[in-house]
Amino acid sequence: MKRIYESIIKEHLSEHQQMLFLAGPRQVGKSTICLEASKLTDRFLYLNWDNSQHRKIILRGEVEILPLINFESLSTSKPIIVFDEIHKYKNWKNYLKGFYDVYKGKIAIIVCGSAKLDIFRRGGDSLMGRYLLYRIHPFSIKEIIDPTINLDLISKPQVAEPELLTRLLQHGGYPEPFIKNNIRFSNQWRQLRFQQLFREDIQSLEKIINVAQLELLAEILCEQAACSLNYSSLASDVRVSEDTIKRWINVLSQFYYCFRIQPWFKNVKRSLLKEPKIYLWDWCLVRDPGAKIENLVAAHLLKAVHLWTDLGLGKFGLHYLRDKDKREVDFLVSRDNTPWFIVEVKSSDNKRINPNLLYFAQQLNTKYALEVVHDLAYVAKDCFVNSQPLRVPLSTFLSQLC
Repeated sequence: MKRIYESIIKEHLSEHQQMLFLAGPRQVGKSTICLEASKLTDRFLYLNWDNSQHRKIILRGEVEILPLINFESLSTSKPIIVFDEIHKYKNWKNYLKGFYDVYKGKIAIIVCGSAKLDIFRRGGDSLMGRYLLYRIHPFSIKEIIDPTINLDLISKPQVAEPELLTRLLQHGGYPEPFIKNNIRFSNQWRQLRFQQLFREDIQSLEKIINVAQLELLAEILCEQAACSLNYSSLASDVRVSEDTIKRWINVLSQFYYCFRIQPWFKNVKRSLLKEPKIYLWDWCLVRDPGAKIENLVAAHLLKAVHLWTDLGLGKFGLHYLRDKDKREVDFLVSRDNTPWFIVEVKSSDNKRINPNLLYFAQQLNTKYALEVVHDLAYVAKDCFVNSQPLRVPLSTFLSQLC
């Protein structure tokens, strides 16, 4: 299936000299997306750090790499090199920095990995100015229907068959299980992916001794998805300190197992300043049906704000709303540090908009306020044309995002 990121790569390589960083979860399709770039040149080289032969080539450097891309030959196309999982190399930042500085404008470099590639910002050497980062997400409704980029942010509604949403809820948005559409395969795939994530990927970088306890934390988070984090309770359940819980959740976030969203507090009376909510990148791990639907919406919104930001369309953020009077709305999307639209998720239609949505829409003066309902049938009407709070079908709403 065609991915929206293929056109991003093509545009980047034609317009920019910076390295292209692609970061995202294990098995989200990064390598396949990168290999599509081979169609853009007759001098293409793919190197994966996890492959022992490729690792030797990387370590030998330009002496080994340049002949493989026929660097000195005449060609109308620029050579493209893909470094996959190179973040597992201890000196990867300096390696890329040196390679880029020598061959800037002469060789296009794509770097992809299953851990967050911007972690070096906390370190010494910086690659700032030498790369543009794009975050790769699982399939979304919009990408499946129409894998093109809309620079106007919000797309027109596109027909989303009920079976498509059901399939995403059952198999998730990762390419293999979604395309296979077989529940037994999906279960096997998730078991293997869980083992590889914790026993290989995380261990290769973090050297966590108590992996079994980290896995226990991950299992508990499946039960607490769409809820506020209680570090003290988690520490008690896993039998480690609160500081360890916080560090481990940072690790799980770094490796795209989960993500947190913070409460929006600007201009909110009696707002809560702490207590992030937790969601999983793979919403199929969430067992509660209502929490799973909310997690699916959270993942779609996160994909949208990441892509809009990565494309340079503005600074977008994902938050939630809650005050000390226990009024809550599931999501707030900000645009350039200003509330843009708010979303409340419902599994079923109760014919009445949540009063909390009305309250926060008025208080924050958001452009849109939407109550998205799972069991409402698709309607071919734009959700983003009315400034008044609306009840809208979940499938219609998701078809208008990225």
